[in-house]
Parts: sequence; structure tokens; C-alpha cells
Amino acid sequence: MDPDVLNMFVIAGGTLAIPILAFVASFLLWPSALIRIYYWYWRRALGMQVRYASYDDYQFCYSYRGRPGYRPSILMLHGFSAHKDMWLSIVKFLPKNLHLVCVDMPGHEGTTRSALDDYSISGQAKRIHQFVECIKLNRRPFHLVGTSMGGNVAGVYAAQYPEDICSLTLICPAGLPSTTDSKFIKQLRELQESDSIDRIPLIPSTPEEMADMLKLCSYVRFKVPQQILQGLVDVRIPHNDFYRKLFLEIVDEKSRHSLHENMSKIKAPTQVIWGKQDQVLDVSGASVLASAIPDCHVYILENCGHSVVVERPRKTANLILEFLALLHSMDNNKKQA
Repeated sequence: MDPDVLNMFVIAGGTLAIPILAFVASFLLWPSALIRIYYWYWRRALGMQVRYASYDDYQFCYSYRGRPGYRPSILMLHGFSAHKDMWLSIVKFLPKNLHLVCVDMPGHEGTTRSALDDYSISGQAKRIHQFVECIKLNRRPFHLVGTSMGGNVAGVYAAQYPEDICSLTLICPAGLPSTTDSKFIKQLRELQESDSIDRIPLIPSTPEEMADMLKLCSYVRFKVPQQILQGLVDVRIPHNDFYRKLFLEIVDEKSRHSLHENMSKIKAPTQVIWGKQDQVLDVSGASVLASAIPDCHVYILENCGHSVVVERPRKTANLILEFLALLHSMDNNKKQA
């Protein structure tokens, strides 16, 4: 074989080997790096840009796509111990011309974490209002979406700042009393009785605990490789002390039923989406909201757990779009009447 040709194959093989070896090394040695690369890649693929906004000495981290237009902007609030990128699975199925904003909740990911901050639900709602004012999102009323803890905050926000929003979507929101204890609530009671409250099921510190948390949160059984489980744990461990503090704050009497205490003040058109097999927050919460909020639209998803955004992203995106289209049609009919 011609030496030049042989040399070309060697160079080409070496060029290909470097990224392959880097990927294998990341997967085996630094799985947490692979998790971060995954989110970075999907943000770029979906056109989401990361930005920062400051309110005095407080910094918010958020991602966005599109610009404000004739349709309402959409602000999305994630759940406990998650981050703005959890919404990427939903963003994938939303039109690119919609203005979308996903913010890291107080103390999470790129948003400021302070020991002096108020992490109660009303305290978080106040912080989100500061963020909204920072980026001038409330120049026109926007659609607010929240899931789990973020759903609790979203509901309280809608009650406290009604002029900011035009409509509301609550996905398996926390902050409601329930006549039926979920599997998670039963586990918490058992841990309290055994004085093992440090072992909160939603705060895993080993791959095995992470696998248990995924089973608790999802009806759909995802086959997650051990290395990915390790990566997910490695990403979370540095924040676990904060998550414990936050968890105790949001289950305290001051915050435990915040949404329930404020739901009579919610006047915006409201949509509720809940997984029928939710083991974290019992689906009976949907009927509590439906009975208190006038003309509340409730959708119970079969074969779905607490992680609605991950398990049924296309369905959830379609329900949000259909709800917004319905409200737009109703507004047009009122104008023509």
C-alpha cells in the first residue's frame, strides 16, 4: 500500500478514536459530565438559549426560545431538586414561534442559593415575581406552568399576582391536602416513626436510591444503565444538604398546604394535568382543585405517574396548546359578541 495512503488511514483512525475514547472515558469515569453534555446538546438542538438576570444582588438563571408575540409567553416552573432543563422534553413538542421561558427555581442550578433566603412557597413565589419583573415578562399577561413544587409556587403566584398571568397550567402540583395517602407520604411517615427522616426518598445519594426514586416518580419503567444512575447521583450529591433544607421548608406548616390556602383567589383560567398512577402526590388532588377553581379543566393521564413531563411530554405539550387555543377562541367570541 502507498505510504501516503497508509498514513492517511492512520490519521483518520486517530481522529475518530479521540472522540470515541473521550466518550467512553466520560461514560466510565465521569458519568456526571455526560449528563451535563446531554442537556447542553438538547438545549442547542432545540434552540434554547441560557441567560442570567439580576435583581439587586440576586441572580436568576433561565433559558428561553422565541420572542414575545401576539400569543402569550409561557413561563415554566420546575419541581423539587430539578432544574430548567427538565422542560426540554416538552419544549421539543411546542412551536418554535412561541416565546418560552424556563427558569431555575430559587437555590437551584444557576439561580442564587443563599442561607438567608426564604424558601417557603410564598417566598419562592415572591422571588419568581422578581424574576418576571427583571425580564419584563409581565408587560403582557403570560401563561404560567408549574409541576410538583413548581405547581405549588405557580398556584400561589397566580393568587398573589393575578394581573401578571392570563392562564395557568398545574401539573401534579404539591400544596394540597389529600384524603388518600400516596406511597411517598406513607414512606415519609414510616421514616419519621423510625427517626430516619434524613433518608428522604426524593434525595438519593447512591445509584440504588436513585433507581428507587425513579420507580417512585414514574409509572413507566425506564431501563437506566448503572453508569447513568451514578452520573445522576454525582450531579445531585453536592446539593443534597440544600435539598434537605428545602424539603423541610416546603413540608412545614407554613408551606405544606399553600396552594390549597390560595386556590380560592385564583381567577385565571386553569388547567390541571395529573398522572393517574402518581405515587408521590395522590391524583385525588385534581378533584380538590376542580371543586375550588371555577371552570377548571382537568385531565387525568392513564398509565402515567408523577413525572408527567418525562413520561408523557407530547401529550402534555398538546394539552397545553389545546388549552391556549380554546382560551384564544373564547376571547375572540367575547369580542365579537
